[in-house]
Amino acid sequence: MKNNLLKFELILILVLFISCTNESKKNEKPNVLFIAIDDLRAELGAYGNHYVNSPNIDAIANEGSIFMNHFVQVPTCGASRHSLLTGYRPWKPIHLSNRAIEKEISDKAEDSIPETFIHRFKQDGYHTIGIGKISHSADGYLYEYEEEPTKKRELPHSWSELLFNSGKWKTGWNSFFAYANGENRQSLKKQVKPYEAGDVNDDGYPDGLTTEIAITKLKELKKQNKPFFMGVGFFKPHLPFNAPKKYWNLYNRDSLPISDNPNIPENINLKSLHESGEFNQYALGEEKASLSKSVSDAYARKLKHAYLAAISYTDAQVGKIMNVLKETGLDKSTIIVIWGDHGWHLGDQRVWGKHSLFENALKSTLILKSPFIDHQNKKVEHIVESVDIYPTLLELTNLPIKQKLDGDSFVKIMQQPHEAIEEVAYSYYKSGISMRTPEYRLTKYFREDEPTIELYDHRNNSVEQKNIALKKPDIVTQLMPLLEKGNSGLYIKK
Repeated sequence: MKNNLLKFELILILVLFISCTNESKKNEKPNVLFIAIDDLRAELGAYGNHYVNSPNIDAIANEGSIFMNHFVQVPTCGASRHSLLTGYRPWKPIHLSNRAIEKEISDKAEDSIPETFIHRFKQDGYHTIGIGKISHSADGYLYEYEEEPTKKRELPHSWSELLFNSGKWKTGWNSFFAYANGENRQSLKKQVKPYEAGDVNDDGYPDGLTTEIAITKLKELKKQNKPFFMGVGFFKPHLPFNAPKKYWNLYNRDSLPISDNPNIPENINLKSLHESGEFNQYALGEEKASLSKSVSDAYARKLKHAYLAAISYTDAQVGKIMNVLKETGLDKSTIIVIWGDHGWHLGDQRVWGKHSLFENALKSTLILKSPFIDHQNKKVEHIVESVDIYPTLLELTNLPIKQKLDGDSFVKIMQQPHEAIEEVAYSYYKSGISMRTPEYRLTKYFREDEPTIELYDHRNNSVEQKNIALKKPDIVTQLMPLLEKGNSGLYIKK
């Protein structure tokens, strides 16, 4: 009897100890590692694309939550990042521009209302470090592609430290469009291919240098008794699709799939798409893309190979950072976010690039792993949008929000897979608003050219091949009030 009582007391003490330890852990200020990856659509092994070699990011997804239906607010880099960082959907034209942050944030005096969620962390005592492209600028400073760098920060109040190594390319923007020989798209007057298999090591391209800074900084931060927010912004797989040759060698090009939706959708106006202008700037590409004719299957497969090699290169950099995080023990107190700033058409609807209101340009990678959530929903099927990330990170770090945001925290659905929420994501571009629900994508264009309404059925066909708005007017009528809720003065209502 005494032995049983002793066992019971020991078990009770153990349970109380574990409970107190977990409670203490949850009350700590967690660190945040935010990794932004440019032009990374939801094309990873973790998303079911088993031909993609992305083991390091996949491992994070397997331990945390991968969002299967994450959509950005704007399918262009600067505007997407403006919405992410501020927690606001676009409500005036400048918010659709790559200069959104420069025009709306860069010249403002510091205020109690934070300029970004990074600034909010800094206000609460976090040490904030920016490395690479987190806002629109490649290195965080304001200057044009071919200008000399300035000391003017794009986000003047968000960073305790802003770090970047431009290496042999000398400036951030040169690094962004870098080729292995130290040249870049600007210096070569765009007489370049849109891809390169460089005979170099990882540090032969800028993202390798960014990784080295991040690793060094994490080791320093381990010695500090202060919570940190570290933003690491990788350039690839943004054009040009350049990566060390060893990452190209991971793939058998002949076995790679190309777009299963290479044609113009039925019942649309071509103004809903574009002529792949960004892609066609790379003047030495073997073929030009256009809406009048798809590129050849052989060239499409070569470009897909290049895009995937760039993803694998970035994945390797993420793996190096994760190794150091674990070696230092920081993984036990650090929330990890991996975010793609928008999607990309890889020949889908005959487009190569972003800049459309179709699923390919709006759906991107989102993965979140928190050591403070015991049972994470591994695959989150709910619809979420980039503006939801701001309130989510503040909830996970127990920080109060200082202003009304457009997004909603998705912590509940990370913990409870069947939690009911309003599932809608709004996106904006090309004088239009697009709304994604679990069943449909409804897009309204504020233009003269008909048709101005597009409806795609995602219950039966996820590749948006046919606009069914005219065939399903009842569904358009039903959904339109919800879409109009997303128009906060951006467009004149008709």
